[in-house]
Amino acid sequence: MSTQRLRNEDYRDYSSTDVSPEESPSEGLNNFSSTGSYQRFGESNSTTWFQTLIHLLKSNIGTGLLGLPLAVKNAGILMGPLSLLVIGLVAVHCMGILVKCAHHFCHRLNKPFVDYGDTVMYGLEASPISWLRNNAHWGRHTVDFFLIVTQLGFCCVYFVFLADNFKQVIEAANGTTTNCHNNETVILTPTMDSRLYMLAFLPFLVLLVFVRNLRALSIFSLLANITMVVSLVMIYQFIVQV
Repeated sequence: MSTQRLRNEDYRDYSSTDVSPEESPSEGLNNFSSTGSYQRFGESNSTTWFQTLIHLLKSNIGTGLLGLPLAVKNAGILMGPLSLLVIGLVAVHCMGILVKCAHHFCHRLNKPFVDYGDTVMYGLEASPISWLRNNAHWGRHTVDFFLIVTQLGFCCVYFVFLADNFKQVIEAANGTTTNCHNNETVILTPTMDSRLYMLAFLPFLVLLVFVRNLRALSIFSLLANITMVVSLVMIYQFIVQV
């Protein structure tokens, strides 16, 4: 897109993410504060507020929650919680800025949707620095590259986590016995290698990737959240009883 579309001769500073060029500051604040304004513009089948909350909880709160006590232990009883709070505030603040910038450019360019890469590119094109305007397309490529690397790392870790835990469940089920003598040692029966479990799960995960409608996946996220809450309650109950 030409830079002239975002910057003209009588350039005005629209750096405020709450105001679009076509609306007053009060209108911009009212639009962004409403719940419906955070849906994709021009789409009637977008996710509702509750479905978005379900996906947000599923994507940000997982089994890594059980690793927080060890992280706090290594960081220190004082620095651990403080660092967690500061990082959480910074992350939420940056996500809010990104969402507001995306909606700002949607209003400004009359587009139904602007992704992360396009948001950065349009922001650089509106920059007063000429070097950033001339190389704005590299901003989109950089964001897309780091998104791919980040998500690939997350998916690989959870893929290994899924296979290892499924293997442990199978081994524990094969090693159970009804003869409960005090001096009896139960030997777990070896099962398949973890890589074979990964290979077995791969077709289902590939098919799951092709589902691009978050509205259709909301029921699965809800079931996953319920399962996770029940599992956490059982784990903490076992910890308290021990």
